[in-house]
Amino acid sequence: MLSPVSQQLIQLPVTMKALLTLGLLLFSVSVQAKVYERCEFARALKRSGMDGYYGFSLGNWMCVVHYESNYNTTAINYSPVTKSRNYGIFQINSRYWCNDERTTQAENICKIPCSDLLRDDITEAIKCVKKVVRNIQAIPAWASLKAHCENRDLSHYTQNCGL
Repeated sequence: MLSPVSQQLIQLPVTMKALLTLGLLLFSVSVQAKVYERCEFARALKRSGMDGYYGFSLGNWMCVVHYESNYNTTAINYSPVTKSRNYGIFQINSRYWCNDERTTQAENICKIPCSDLLRDDITEAIKCVKKVVRNIQAIPAWASLKAHCENRDLSHYTQNCGL
C-alpha cells in the first residue's frame, strides 16, 4: 500500500517528476558538508605547505581545526562580541578576512567572499589562513590555540597518518 504522498507523486506528469527530482538532488548537494577525516586533513595540510608555516606545526593546525570546526568545511559560528561570523574549516572571521555582506566595517583582507571558505576544496581557505598567520596581530586569532593546543603534545593528531 502506497502512502498518500507516494500516490500523489505517481500521478504527477513526467516533467514535474523530473523537476522535483532535480530540485531535491540540487538541494541535497548544496547542503552537504565535507567533514575531513583526521589523516585526510593532515595530508591535505602537508601537501599545501602548512607544516611549519610561520612556526605553526602540522599538530598545531590539526588541533586548532579540531576545536574550531571539527574538520567541517561548512562550519559557521556567530561571534556576538565582534558581531561577525567565523567561516569554514579554519573558522576565518568576517570582520577582518572575508566578505559575508552582513558584517559591517569588514576589512576583507583575503579579498574573497566568505562563501569561498565553505567549499569542500580548501585551497582558498588555505590561501586565506596563510594571510592570517602572516599578519602579526593575527597570532592569537584562534582562541583554541592557546586553550587547547599550546605547550601540549600534539603528536596524536598526525599519528598513523603516514606523514
